[in-house]
Amino acid sequence: MSFEDLDVWKRGKDAAIRACQLVEHCSSRSFADQVIRSAVSVPSNIAEGAERNSKPEFIQFLGYARGSAGELRTQIMIGIELKYVSTDEGEKLVSELREISRMLWGLIRSLRTQ
Repeated sequence: MSFEDLDVWKRGKDAAIRACQLVEHCSSRSFADQVIRSAVSVPSNIAEGAERNSKPEFIQFLGYARGSAGELRTQIMIGIELKYVSTDEGEKLVSELREISRMLWGLIRSLRTQ
């Protein structure tokens, strides 16, 4: 199976695209750049881990992806408070990122027991 077949990668990629769009016109370029970096990191780490040579490396990169999802959730919450991100769209993305984190944790647990 390829990483492109993983639902968590697909959802992570879609969430990254939405996050980038949310900050496209943000008045704080440094804030937007940080959001973009953490957003792109989620699906990128899933992909990189899947392409590695061992299950422990894959698990490690899934952990990195999960960390990036938490970082992005935090940034979106801050963006909402600072009015950089619309409340409605930001809360939808935060909810999706929570689900992605749960999915990543489930995949990590599954890989550890194989």
